[in-house]
Parts: sequence; C-alpha cells; structure tokens
Amino acid sequence: MSKKIKKAVVAVAGSGTRLLPATKSMPKEMLPIVDKPAIQIIVEELVEAGIEDIILVTKWDKKPLEDHFDRSWALEYDLEKAGKLEKLIEIQKIADLANFIYVRQKGPYGNGTPLLSVASLVDDEPFLYAFGDDLVKSKVSFSKQMVEEYEEYQTPIVGVQRVLESEMHKYGIVKLKEGTNEMENIIEKPQPSETSSRLAQFGRFILNQDIIEALRETSLGKGNELWLTDAIEKYLLSGKVVRVKEIKDGKWLTMGDPLSYMMANLEYALEREDLKEHIMAYFKNKTTNKKKSNS
Repeated sequence: MSKKIKKAVVAVAGSGTRLLPATKSMPKEMLPIVDKPAIQIIVEELVEAGIEDIILVTKWDKKPLEDHFDRSWALEYDLEKAGKLEKLIEIQKIADLANFIYVRQKGPYGNGTPLLSVASLVDDEPFLYAFGDDLVKSKVSFSKQMVEEYEEYQTPIVGVQRVLESEMHKYGIVKLKEGTNEMENIIEKPQPSETSSRLAQFGRFILNQDIIEALRETSLGKGNELWLTDAIEKYLLSGKVVRVKEIKDGKWLTMGDPLSYMMANLEYALEREDLKEHIMAYFKNKTTNKKKSNS
C-alpha cells in the first residue's frame, strides 16, 4: 500500500541578505505578509494538505521563528485580561497547527543541504519539501493539489510556474517529455539559449529517500552550492520518473528581494475585504494626482 504524506520539511536557514537591514535581527520568513508572518502562511498551506509533522531546518539566528510556533503565556494573559478574546483564540491556534521539529542545518550552501540534515527523519516515506520564502496564493492549498497528484501517480513531483524569458536565469528550468507532464531534464539558472522551456521550478516538491540518496552522490554545482535540481537530474538519468505540477487557480509569489516582497504583500492585501477598497482608492488618488501634476 502507498504511504500517506504526513511530513513536510521547510528550509528556513537562509540569511535573507537581499532584504537587509530588515533581516538583520528578524528571520526573513517572519516578515509579515500584511499581518501574518510568511512562514505561518506556508505552514497553514501544508496543514490544509494533511501534513501533521513539520520539520523546519534552521540556523542559529532563527529563534523568533521557533518562538512564533510556541505558546506565549504572557501575551495570552494580557489578551484575556483585556477582553480581546478573538485575538487570544487566534494566537493560541498557532502552536496547535502541527507538530513542529527543529533541526540545525549542517553542510555546504545550497537548497539540497536541508534534506541531508533531516534524512533520518523522513526515512522510507514520501514527504513535502518547501522553501520558506516561496508563497503560493491559491484557492485550494497548492500542497494539497500536489498530494492529490502524488496519490494518483506515486512519483516525485516538482511544483512549476511559467516565467518570462528575462527571469529564467533566476530559477531551475524544467523541460518536459513531449506530450506529458513528466520531466525530461532540469537546468539550474540557465540562459534562454540553453533551453526552450519557460517552466520554472519553485519551492514546493514531493520527494522520497531515493532523491536524498541521489543528493548524497551529487557534487557541488553552480556557485559551489549543493543544488536539489542536480540531484533530480541524476535521479532522472537513472531512468526514474519525476512529474511536474502547475498551480491551479493560483500564483507563486516569492519574497527574495524588496520588490517581490512588496508585490506579495499587495497580492494578499487586495484579497482582504477590509483592505482592498482602501488600497484601490489610494492608488487611484496617486494616479489622479500624478496626471494633474503633469498637465
């Protein structure tokens, strides 16, 4: 019988240097998307997919992230005393979202290293792997979409989204076997001349121990980093199948730089009934004033 996916690994050991100085003392994953930390949005997506155990791969300066998913007795006392019961219930639920496990990352730079750090915790079972700075805003949890795909095909799955040619050099680009959604190959941060595909992989995967074994045998790649994409390529060359999953009714949003982060905030804010009209009015006013000043 196939094994249910109940575990997820989330990579949160990055330093967020492109968002300094905001990330000097605050993990990038704890920066707010409107009024909720980005990492909580990811965790809620995973929980909606049926994940029970969430393994966060951290480093020495990620304690605020760990504290966020713990109980805060002093804050809860103050909220109860002030009669702010809705807020009290809201923050109490955070610690109960899942079972949280924290592992310090060891090894070279690269998005493959977190998997080696937790290999023994996901032994002999499929699991979700997410990047802590990649958000997917969709009507149905994208992780749930991926799990449903896995339950049908029982193969590793890579989340993908089409990107502009000018953005290809930022991502791993996936080429499909003709007429299928099975991967033919994947190239890390290619130039447009290197592939005709525009499908970029992003931080959502369903993996297995065979991928981790391939990763153990993978040499450091571009930038002298350990890339998951290189291990997936090795896995493919062994004759095994990896499928891709495009987002249905949704969009991948990254927060890797200031512009992307601000755009992600706007995307989420414009879905809020209490914020949308005010934001639209603000931009309409800005546009009107600009036209007047140019006339």
